[in-house]
Amino acid sequence: MNGESERYPLSAFRLEGRPLSCLPYGSGHINETYLAVTDTGRQYILQKINSQVFRDVPALMANIEAVTAHLRKSERDPRRVLTLVPTLEGGSFHREGEGYWRVYDFVTGSLSLDQAESAADFAESASAFGHFQRLLQDFPAARLHETIPNFHDTPKRCLALREAIEKDVMGRAAGAKEEIDFALARESGAGELTEALRKGELPLRVTHNDTKLNNVLFDAKTRKALCVIDLDTVMPGLCANDFGDSIRFGASTAAEDERDLDRVSMSLDLYRAYSEAFLAACAGGLSDREVSSLPVGARMMTYECGVRFLTDYLSGDTYFRIHREGHNLDRCRTQFKLVRDMEEKWSEMRL
Repeated sequence: MNGESERYPLSAFRLEGRPLSCLPYGSGHINETYLAVTDTGRQYILQKINSQVFRDVPALMANIEAVTAHLRKSERDPRRVLTLVPTLEGGSFHREGEGYWRVYDFVTGSLSLDQAESAADFAESASAFGHFQRLLQDFPAARLHETIPNFHDTPKRCLALREAIEKDVMGRAAGAKEEIDFALARESGAGELTEALRKGELPLRVTHNDTKLNNVLFDAKTRKALCVIDLDTVMPGLCANDFGDSIRFGASTAAEDERDLDRVSMSLDLYRAYSEAFLAACAGGLSDREVSSLPVGARMMTYECGVRFLTDYLSGDTYFRIHREGHNLDRCRTQFKLVRDMEEKWSEMRL
């Protein structure tokens, strides 16, 4: 392996063969990801875990170990479940100084998509996440660690927004009055899902919590979904949140940071395609109350994401990476436009 590649701790893992190369791979923004190739032709994904975002890496890896082991009981095709490569000591990750590293088997013959090229692609992602949900319905979700505490606690996200408005450290609140008013006008309904969970109306599930299209691998030949990836945010949660985040991102007619809000709406055709495929893959495993909560999840996750973008904008863009001035405010505006559109289409969204 060349000198530049030798700085990666591949020798700490049980690889087949001697590493020949290790190059940056993929489009992720949180972890550092590399594709490693050995002299036997085997390919591996090496990742340096972002321990600034994920403060308890051992807990995160314990979640991934438990969930993938459970999935593997039902999946015979190794390409349908991520497989961790153990360290020489038999662990799931390697620590070197302040860095945490892990290795996965590369899923051969697969591809990922940043955007759906057809309704069929979007429906396939729904099948993948629904299948993931079904296979984990008998897994005790409370056993999992919260890798990011209160991640989808929408009322707490609203409290954080109020704090950012009050501090106004960048002096931006006056220029975002319309967005602030929109968020606060809907704050009273922000606890609909968390309250239903507290009352026992909705069950705690194993949830992925980042159900974007590019977190599904597709078979490169058949274009059928293979498996769900990026399991760092797998933790206890609500099925409606996973469903909702997919709709928020995938059923929008425009990019997440589109400036022309006239181009932003929620496609009912994409919404229906995803809903049908997701419910079919869940195979009757959701209660009637959970099914009725799914559209609420779509609206709530979109609202929550808009609140988070707005909070970060007011706080000085400290969490979400930006590429231009006002980027997080643009993102907030697209989310709130989607919320408004969902409110107008509410009767057609109910399942």
